[in-house]
Amino acid sequence: MNYQIKDISLADEGLKKVEWAYREMPVLDILRKKYSVSKPFSGKKIAACLHVTTETANLITTLRDAGAQVYLCASNPLSTSDEVAAYLAKEGIFVFAQRGEDAKSYWDNIKTCIESEPDITIDDGADLTVTLHKDYPKLADKVVGGCEETTTGVHRIEALHKDKLLKFPFIAVNDAMTKHFFDNRYGTGQSTLDGIIRATNILFAGKRVVVAGYGWCGKGVSMRAKGMGARVIVTEVEPVRALEAIMDGFDVMPMDEAAKIGDIFITVTGNCNVIRFDHVLSMKDGAIVSNSGHFNVEIDVDKMEEEKVSKRRIRHELDEYTFKNGKKVFLVGEGRLVNLAAAEGHPSSVMDMSFANQFLSALYLLTNKVEIGVYPVPIDIDREIARLKIDSMGTSIDTLSAEQIKYMKSW
Repeated sequence: MNYQIKDISLADEGLKKVEWAYREMPVLDILRKKYSVSKPFSGKKIAACLHVTTETANLITTLRDAGAQVYLCASNPLSTSDEVAAYLAKEGIFVFAQRGEDAKSYWDNIKTCIESEPDITIDDGADLTVTLHKDYPKLADKVVGGCEETTTGVHRIEALHKDKLLKFPFIAVNDAMTKHFFDNRYGTGQSTLDGIIRATNILFAGKRVVVAGYGWCGKGVSMRAKGMGARVIVTEVEPVRALEAIMDGFDVMPMDEAAKIGDIFITVTGNCNVIRFDHVLSMKDGAIVSNSGHFNVEIDVDKMEEEKVSKRRIRHELDEYTFKNGKKVFLVGEGRLVNLAAAEGHPSSVMDMSFANQFLSALYLLTNKVEIGVYPVPIDIDREIARLKIDSMGTSIDTLSAEQIKYMKSW
C-alpha cells in the first residue's frame, strides 16, 4: 500500500496550504532548486517520523525532488493535517498518517516506514529510532545515519548510545543554533499560545501563567506570555536556568506553590509527571492545563481520568474535568503537544531553518563517513543556513577584513 490516510480527496485543499507555507520557506526553496538538478539522494530511501504539517510537506517534497524515495509517518497522533497527508499521497509520497489515529495505528505506521529498509532516518521524538533498534536490529545495521530534531529525541538517542546500543551515527539537529535559538524559542513561544488561545479564547493579560521548564522552549513561552500581559511564574529543577529566569524578571517557585495560584499552566520540560494529580487538586477552580513538550507524559492525565467525577468536551480540543472536591480543571489537547493538537504548529518561517538543517544533515551523513555516535550539526551548515536566511530577509552583515582575521588568530 502506497499510503494510509483519511481521504485522498482532501489533496487539493492540502496543496493550497502547502503552497502558502512555502512562501515563508526561502532557504528550503534554495536547497530544492540546487539539489533537484544533481539529485544526491537518488536511489536512497528515507524513513521520516515527523508532524505531518504544511512545513513538513515542503521538506518531504524537497527530499523527493533531490532524488529520495520518502516514507512518512506521524510523530504524534494529533499533529497530522489530513489535507497535507492527502496532498503528499497524491504527490507519490509513501505517507501513513491520520489525525486522531489510535495507538495501534500509530505504531503500525511507524513499523511500515521502518520496513521500507531506509538508508537514512529523520525523526522527531525518536519513536522511529527506538522501534528500529528494538524490533528491527538487522534493518538498523543497514542504516547509514539518522537525524533527530527534538530535545526529547536527542536525550533518548544519547541514552541509546550511552548503553552501547546505538547502531548508526546521528546528527542532533535540535542542537543547531539555527534550530533551537529560533524554532524552540520563537516557534514554540508563538505556537503554544496560539494553541491555547484557539482552544479557549482566553485573555492572557492579567493571568498568572505557570511555565514548567526554562529551556529554550520555556524561554520562548515565558517571553510571549509576558508580552501579552501575563504575570509569568517559572518552575525549574536546574539552578542555572532558574537563576536566568529570575534575572529575566520572572517569579520562580516550586510547582507545589505555583499550582495553588496559577490560572494557566504550560509544561515544556520533556520529563514525566511534571504536573501530578495532587497539583491538579490544589489548583484554582477553572484552571487551564496544557503541555507543549513532545510526549503526553508531562501531565498525569491517566490519574485525572481515573479520579474524575465527570468529563465533557466543552470546546475544540478543550476538556472539562470535574473532581470530587467540586473543582473544575480544563485540559487542552488531551495533554498532547498543544501547538499541534489545538493549532497548526510552528510558523513556516522558523521551520524553514529547522528543515534546512534536516535536509543538509541527512546529505552530510550520506556523503561522509561518520562513526557511530551523536554529533552536532556541522558549524559550516549552521552558519550557511543563517546566512541564507539573512539574505532572504533583505539584510546584509559585515565580514572580517584580512587584518581582522589575522588579529583574531594571533596571541
